Amino acid sequence: MDFSWLSDPYYQESLWTGLINTLVLLVVSAVLGFTLAVGMAMARIKGPRPLAWLASGVSIVMRGTPLLVQLFFFYYGIGRLLEGIPGIRESMFWGILRDPFFYATLTFTLSVGAYSGEVLRGALLSVPPGEREAGRAFGMGPFQVFSRLWLPRAIQLCLPTLTGEMILLLKSVPLVSTIAMMDLLQVANIIRDENFLTYEPLLFIGAIYLVLTILLTLCLRQVELNFPGVRAQARSGGWLSRLRPAGSV
Repeated sequence: MDFSWLSDPYYQESLWTGLINTLVLLVVSAVLGFTLAVGMAMARIKGPRPLAWLASGVSIVMRGTPLLVQLFFFYYGIGRLLEGIPGIRESMFWGILRDPFFYATLTFTLSVGAYSGEVLRGALLSVPPGEREAGRAFGMGPFQVFSRLWLPRAIQLCLPTLTGEMILLLKSVPLVSTIAMMDLLQVANIIRDENFLTYEPLLFIGAIYLVLTILLTLCLRQVELNFPGVRAQARSGGWLSRLRPAGSV
C-alpha cells in the first residue's frame, strides 16, 4: 500500500476542499430539503387540490427515478438549456447557474423533500387529533398549534426514519463527482489518475465517509434523545402535560 501522496500539500489542500464541499452540500441540502418536506407534507394534507396534486407529482417523480438520472437531467439538461438562452450568460445569475454546486443542491433538495415529505406526512397524520384540539382549547391559534404541537410531535415520531434519510443523503453525495464538482470522490479520482493507484485513494475516502457516517449518526442520536418533549414525556407520561399552565389543577 502506497499512501505517500498524503504528504503532498496539493493533495492535502484538495482533500480539505473536497471535504468542505461535501459537508456544505450535505448541510444545505438537508436544511432546504426538510423545509421543502414540511411544505410538501402540508400541501398533501391541508393544501388546495391543485397544490396537493403538484406536491404528489413531484414526490412520485423524485422517488421513482434514480438520483443520478436526476442529477444529469438538471446539470446536463436544464443547465445546458439555460446556457443557450440569450442573455443568460451575460446576466448576474450566470455565475450561479453554471456552478455544479447549484445543480447538486437543487437535486438533493428535491430528493430530500420528496422522501422526507412522505415520511413527515405519515407522521403528521399519526398525531392524534385530540392533541391539536387540546392546543386550541388552550387558546392557541392555527399557526401555534402547528408550530408548537403538531409539527414537533410529528418530527418526534419520525426522527429515526429522518436520521436514516440523512445518512443516505451523505452516502449519495459522491454522485456529484459525475458533474465535475470537487468532492471527496472527485479528489480520489484525481489522485488515482495522477499516481496510477487503484485502491489506496478509494480506501482513504471510504474511511473518511465511514467516520463522517459515525459522527452524523451520533449527532442525530443526541438530537433524538434531547428532542423537545421526549424527556418531558418520559417524566410525566404524556405530551399534553407540557401544555398545562403552572399552578393549574
